[in-house]
Amino acid sequence: MSQKQYPWYVAGLHFQCIECGNCCSGPEEGYIWTTDEEVKMIAEKLEMKVDEFRNKYIANKGSRQTIIEEPKSKDCIFLCDRNGTRGCSVYDVRPNQCRTWPFWDMNLESPDDWNFAGRNCPGINNGRLYTYDEIEQRRTQKKWW
Repeated sequence: MSQKQYPWYVAGLHFQCIECGNCCSGPEEGYIWTTDEEVKMIAEKLEMKVDEFRNKYIANKGSRQTIIEEPKSKDCIFLCDRNGTRGCSVYDVRPNQCRTWPFWDMNLESPDDWNFAGRNCPGINNGRLYTYDEIEQRRTQKKWW
């Protein structure tokens, strides 16, 4: 009988979002993948019709859809100034991709990958301890609603 192999973060990882907005900003181009249901929820929050929202804020990349970015900064279009700090204008209905940061596969491949992500995210290796089970729940989460 073989034993289950656990990843390097089996003892958990520390993370506390400080709402700095770094995960939402450039300078490189990125993708903010979203689902049809999330598009509907964000459109509703913005009091827009879904088609109007799609035309203004969504780009298609192959068979997937992404929220657009500011052309010059490559920041998410919904990253805004909130009383002198950066924040998300659609935070309560933000896409699953945003909700699962920093527990993405690419950041969890190795301690080096985790620490590399931490160079841009001051919440990594700080704050509360997420257990292995909590990390796995976030890492594999497909929808939050």
